[in-house]
Amino acid sequence: MPHFPLGRACLLALFLATAACRTEPVVDTANATKSLENGEESAARSVSLRISTASGARHDFAVELAIDEQSQERGLMERASLPPDHGMLFPFPYPRIASFWMKNTPLPLDLIFIRPDGTIAAALPGKPNDLHPISAGEPVSAVLEISGGRAAALGIKVGDRVQWGDCAGVPPAAGAWRADRFCPDQAR
Repeated sequence: MPHFPLGRACLLALFLATAACRTEPVVDTANATKSLENGEESAARSVSLRISTASGARHDFAVELAIDEQSQERGLMERASLPPDHGMLFPFPYPRIASFWMKNTPLPLDLIFIRPDGTIAAALPGKPNDLHPISAGEPVSAVLEISGGRAAALGIKVGDRVQWGDCAGVPPAAGAWRADRFCPDQAR
């Protein structure tokens, strides 16, 4: 019979109990994506995203939401330009270690990895058409792609705070996840 230390058995039991108690978030995709009209996808949904820096500056971006698997796989591939205060946001229902590459992406991009508490974990450069993975190496709630060099030009750094969508409105119900709204300061 294999030797299985008591400590490992307790950790395994705790893990299994925690996994069994995990509940799925209520995902409100109706408010986060536009409907299909006449068999064609309507324009991508955009939201306002705000970054507040440690120096007190605030930077606003209009970002497209990449919510479903297809839009997240496509990202900004094949785009020839991106206005300076625009970008694409990849929100996740649960924090995860996200890894991106720049396949078929001719634009240089900054990839901003956003922690569940709304702080920036990393702002990393993405080189055009590069196949090397880009990751913050820690679980994040979202990744924001903006024009390459824009984060440095605006003084955006690790630890700065990010939120998007209508944070002045009524917060979603407990346990609800909305891709078009991320207001971690309201949870405090």
